[in-house]
Amino acid sequence: MSIPIQHQPQDQEFTATVDGHTAELAYSQPSPDTIDFAHTFVDEALRGRGVGEALAREGLAYAKQEGLRVRTSCEFMAAFVERHPEYQELLEK
Repeated sequence: MSIPIQHQPQDQEFTATVDGHTAELAYSQPSPDTIDFAHTFVDEALRGRGVGEALAREGLAYAKQEGLRVRTSCEFMAAFVERHPEYQELLEK
């Protein structure tokens, strides 16, 4: 299933709406070169369908494209990056 993700920079979040249900990955930018993924919410009706993973991948792709260092205050994002070593190079040192 392809999950359409929208980036809402004015709200500092990535969102997905599937079957009328919403999911979001919220972030802040504590400095011009750092993005902090602070919170992930996936509506219960969408859980287990890869929506959280799609949000994570989109957010991390954005960070890489923009040359941002990544901070993972969100437990879901921290665990996602831990499980996917290809994103470890983006982590803030």
